[in-house]
This record gives sequence, C-alpha cells and structure tokens, in this order.
Amino acid sequence: MEPQGKTLYVVATPIGNLEDMTFRAIKILKGVDAIAAEDTRHTGKLLQHFQVTTPQISYHDHNRHSRTPELIDRLQQGQSIALVSDAGMPGISDPGYELVKACAEQDITVVPIPGASAVIAALSAAGLLTDRFVFEGFLPAKGQERRDRLEALGGETRTMVLYESPHRLRQTLQDLLTVMESERAIVLARELTKMHEQFWRGSVEGAIAYHQTRDPQGEFTLVIAGAEMTQPQLSESALRAELQTLIAQGLSRSQASRQLAQQTSLPRRQIYQLALAIDETEMD
Repeated sequence: MEPQGKTLYVVATPIGNLEDMTFRAIKILKGVDAIAAEDTRHTGKLLQHFQVTTPQISYHDHNRHSRTPELIDRLQQGQSIALVSDAGMPGISDPGYELVKACAEQDITVVPIPGASAVIAALSAAGLLTDRFVFEGFLPAKGQERRDRLEALGGETRTMVLYESPHRLRQTLQDLLTVMESERAIVLARELTKMHEQFWRGSVEGAIAYHQTRDPQGEFTLVIAGAEMTQPQLSESALRAELQTLIAQGLSRSQASRQLAQQTSLPRRQIYQLALAIDETEMD
C-alpha cells in the first residue's frame, strides 16, 4: 500500500546491519512527503544506500518542542511524514513520543512500520526468561533518581533489559552489584547485528571481573535475570524494625544484615546500607 495523506509513519531502521531494513520501510520512505529524522546526516547515508530521495526535516530532543507543531500542521494539511531515529524504533529510548502523542490528540493516523530493535534482538538470544520482561532503557546518570531506579531493579522479578554506553558499563555493573546478589545471571549483548556482535553470559560478579582487564567497546544491551521470589518482600520500614531487633539482641550491624539477607533473599549489601543508617537512638 502506498503512503496515505494525513498519516505519520513510525519507521524502524537498522541497528547496525543494513540488510535488516524491510521492503515495507523502504517503500514508505520513498513514498512519503517528508522524513522527520533524529540526525539528517546519519539518516542521509541510509537513504543514499537505498536510493531514497525524499526530503528530510530534523526532529530531535533539542528541537522537538518547536518542531512538533510544524509537523502537526503539515500532517493536518494532508501530507504524509515518516519518523525515523538513528537506529531501531523511534520512541524507544529515542525521540518520537511527543510527536506520536500530539498526533493521537489531533486524531491524526499513526502507523508503525516495525523492524530491528535492540531490546527484542538481545532478549531473543540471551537465553533468559522472556515470558515477562521490563525495559528500563538507560539508567539515570547519577543522584537520587539513579539510586531509586537501581533499588527498584534489585527486587524486580521480571527479566530486565538495559541500554548502556561503553564508558559507563563498568560503573553500572558495580552499581547492580550493590542491589542484587553477585551470582545473578546477566547477558551482555554488544554491537548487535554488526560485524563484532558478541553475547557474554555469566553472573554480575563475573561480568565485572571480565571487564576489569578489557576495555568495553561498542553499545551494550544488558539482559538481567529477575529476582527469585522465595519469600514475601518486606518494606524498608519493616526491614529497619527487624534490624533494630537483631542489633538489640547483641548482633553487630554486619551480622544482623547477613542474617536478615538469608531470611529475605535480599542482597546483603542493600540491607547493610539500611543498618548503617539506623541511629543509635532508634535502638534505645
């Protein structure tokens, strides 16, 4: 089917291997009135490879607020527009959400043109449970928001998928170790669909050791096994109360943390941080 007017096409592009471009995606890109691209220079190389001459217009994080009304106006006038990001599906850790939302609010048709996705590619070959999973994208860079997100991941029972850059990989692995057991299964998918594609499988602790002597290279997709729910999880206030009771019985903070970790299957490091935060007056 040829592209229709007053329609936004959300088009997936290859995440590495150009042969993953679909026939339908090429047809849509050739037939629309304009292509809204995250990086026109990057997309220009893709379009040249597939002999697509459709004009581009930039649409990225820094101009989306001003560009969205312009694109909506063009769509309302009857044009068809294809939305693409640098790689993969627009809107998945890439620009696109605001434009799709605006189209929905204005009753403009939105049509997905599916294709390559690092999330699905990594999950399909990881060898971890895929019946239930959660996609976390990139973790916050630092601060309380990052700590809160990591804390939530520690108790997550579904398989987790994260994106990470090579220069932040080591720190992220160390941070994961503070909220989950060292033997938790993890798969590091690197350079998906590209010449140097690699899947590393092991534990969180093993991944840290592996990358101590190797400089991480390429973009990473992390697939992490969910926590095993052997016992009901306690709230932070309940954990603090249990720690206070154990410490009052004569156990050290470290001993109390170890015992409570065994009882709850929570990471000892996580519980020990709570124990350190307990003021002496709370145990009077």
